[in-house]
Amino acid sequence: MSQVLVRDVMVDDVAYVTIPGSRDRVLETLKDRWVSGVPVVKKSAVVGIVTRSDILRNPEEEQTALLMARNPVLVSPENTVVEAAKLMAEHSIRRLPVVEDGALVGVITIADVVRVVADTKIETPIEDYMENTLVAVWSEMPLPLVGAVMEYADVHACSVLDSNLMLVGIVSDRDLINATMIRDYVEKSDMAAASDEDEWTWDSTRDTMSLYYGVSRIELKDVPVKDAMVPAITAIKSSEVGECARVMRREQIDQMPVVNAHQKLIGMLRDRDLLRALIDYHDKTQAGG
Repeated sequence: MSQVLVRDVMVDDVAYVTIPGSRDRVLETLKDRWVSGVPVVKKSAVVGIVTRSDILRNPEEEQTALLMARNPVLVSPENTVVEAAKLMAEHSIRRLPVVEDGALVGVITIADVVRVVADTKIETPIEDYMENTLVAVWSEMPLPLVGAVMEYADVHACSVLDSNLMLVGIVSDRDLINATMIRDYVEKSDMAAASDEDEWTWDSTRDTMSLYYGVSRIELKDVPVKDAMVPAITAIKSSEVGECARVMRREQIDQMPVVNAHQKLIGMLRDRDLLRALIDYHDKTQAGG
């Protein structure tokens, strides 16, 4: 496992966008390629990363260059997957552009690391790695409010509960993007030409001019979250790390709510938690433990 290289698991058919570029092009790429983020390239060099979360956090921004995160963490195809996992965990990121001789040759994501975890068959129970701090929303909560909750809590997904506090689904930033619409409207800005006068004088008021400009804003549909959520695939705290990784790989999901015997929500296992499991397993193996 320690010898598995980035080039062995990376995606070499890379989805990316360029600058100058637009938000609409980024959205189109994310939806068409079914990914949550893409590298941004300028003159063949990787200059940033733009994700679904960047778009949701900046609903009025239309330029890719102002949406993206700059100075991305890069990795070589000759790095090991464990080294890539450590970089993702250290920087709290979900993907690493793979660069060789200055050119983008691939991308490795948490999902690619999860595939390695699944093949490694780590038998440690997920109780050691699952997160006990939960973000949950009511199934009738309007989607724009859910988006705000997820932004304030800085999470990419949250559980959905019904009025009986039973788990009925899960909603992620992918589901939010799929439920967005772009609204174009006109805003008005009043500008005073008599800037040397007090703002309340008659001359200043008389010389005020109105500037109208177009605004394009991404908005979430005003529907209850139950209309956008997907069914939750759950685990129990005694489930093994490798088993859950195989489920995530098979179902193409990046989180699993953890429930007790009464199907009550008690935690969340996210793909980023499996990074820690892989790193711990590697370190223990290397130490001969």
